[in-house]
Amino acid sequence: MVNVGLPVEAVEAVPAPSRKPPGARAPRAAVAGVPAAVMLALGLWGLDRGGMWRDEAVSFQVSGRTVPQIWRLVHGVDAVHGLYYVLMHAVLALRADEVALRLPSVAGAVATAALVAEVGARLARPRVGLWAGLLYAVNPMAGHYAQEGRSYALVAAGVMGATLLLLRGAERGTWWAYGLVLAVTCWLHEFAVLVVAAHGVSLALARVRGRVWLGWGCAAGAVLLSLLPMVVVSRAQAAQVAWLRRPTPETVAGLARQFFGASDGVYWVCLGLAVVGLAAGAAGWRGPRRGEFALAGVAAPLTVVPPAALMLVSQSSPPLYVDRYVLYALAGAPLLVAAGGEWAAGAVGRLGRLECLRCLGRLGYLGCPRWLGCLRPRRAHSGTLLGLLAVALVPLQQFPLLQQDRDPARRPDDLAAIARAAAHGVRKGDAVLYLPAYTRNTELAYPEAFRGTRDLVLARAGGVSGTLYGVEVPAPEVRSRVAGVRRVWVVADRSVLAGRWTPRDPGERAELDVLRREFTVRGEAVRGRTVVRLYARPLSPAELRPPSLPPRPVRW
Repeated sequence: MVNVGLPVEAVEAVPAPSRKPPGARAPRAAVAGVPAAVMLALGLWGLDRGGMWRDEAVSFQVSGRTVPQIWRLVHGVDAVHGLYYVLMHAVLALRADEVALRLPSVAGAVATAALVAEVGARLARPRVGLWAGLLYAVNPMAGHYAQEGRSYALVAAGVMGATLLLLRGAERGTWWAYGLVLAVTCWLHEFAVLVVAAHGVSLALARVRGRVWLGWGCAAGAVLLSLLPMVVVSRAQAAQVAWLRRPTPETVAGLARQFFGASDGVYWVCLGLAVVGLAAGAAGWRGPRRGEFALAGVAAPLTVVPPAALMLVSQSSPPLYVDRYVLYALAGAPLLVAAGGEWAAGAVGRLGRLECLRCLGRLGYLGCPRWLGCLRPRRAHSGTLLGLLAVALVPLQQFPLLQQDRDPARRPDDLAAIARAAAHGVRKGDAVLYLPAYTRNTELAYPEAFRGTRDLVLARAGGVSGTLYGVEVPAPEVRSRVAGVRRVWVVADRSVLAGRWTPRDPGERAELDVLRREFTVRGEAVRGRTVVRLYARPLSPAELRPPSLPPRPVRW
């Protein structure tokens, strides 16, 4: 220690700094528990929206089938969700409703927030983990998928669990848990396999030794081998994502917004802190010593590698990128933001201590009666509390967005609203057509609204045929099925009825042709992209009108 004008005995009285960082005494249970509690509260807030959108409805109706029926389905469609459907089959066997459908996603988001905090505390210090976990919990993207009955929140939890086990595996040399968790995660959704590349980059930045590479390589190789059957089957099902478009620079900017903050104020502050955290860690992101991980060396690859890889692949092959497929990469962003916040807090503290030392050198200890407190390492509590206050401002800034996300209208569609519109008009014995066939999803999710009706063209139900929406009769049989029907309800995509696009299936085209030629519109209800419309045959040929000039429908 350098003597700055103090008696020797006074300098010796100053306690030696602890090897642990000032915040290391914070209870580790609270570090993970507080973000988990916040995520749980936000996840349960408005969980029962009173309606499912189409993807959730698929989860609901498929998970309600028997396991053999699910097994048959995934050989033709939705192989990437097969394990999730089996898991949800067990959950919905206990209670089959929308809340039960979403509770596993809430649990996944809660686990992810806790794991983000644990990784941050392990690689930096407890308060960094606390800040990162809280930032994840209040992120609107995390909250959105915490309330969605799909696999993405569970995949994010699996990826963060595998990331923590990566750190432990490199330290202890045991890799079976890492391989097991990562394999299950990839079977929940195959694009989680991209995190293997991110973990490889982290290992390279940490300059781990050969035995670590060998252990990790064996575990990762086993995961890839286990995933081959799904890759083969899902490749044959690529037509399911034919609607995707190639990513653009706007796609990258949109993902950054989701990762760092939807509102301008939050976005720029968090992005700036993430850049600071990345820059501050760049010089030492290979870890303090060879084989040790640094926070930036783990968080940056997790945030960047999976989305970048999927976007690049989508440029030279059929597009595969959707933001929810890389939801798990979001976990790296709050870690970088928290690292930047820690560096900023440390810089302020260092400036304060430097000023105290200058004061002591100028006045001596007699001129500054509080010299001992200046030289003692400052307690981290004030910095931790200031960080918590800053994190608390994030949900306040984005509260309107969080509140709006609980509205069913914020989802792509609301099948409950469509079912209510149908229930308002349909009567027992009425005939129903679904155009295209995927609009039958409404009836499968809310059968009560259509109880007693006749599905005119359904030949075999989905559970029996191994399809999502059932198999319909061929085109030549459509006209005979409709013959003699005086009125028919149609649940349809608005674009189809408006003529903006024509279904590829010949049977669906035949249905549309019969409606235009032989029926007139008597009433309709529009709910987003879907319309519930009543068609009836004219009482006399004189009442027939050209399809281009339909009568003004009655709305309800």
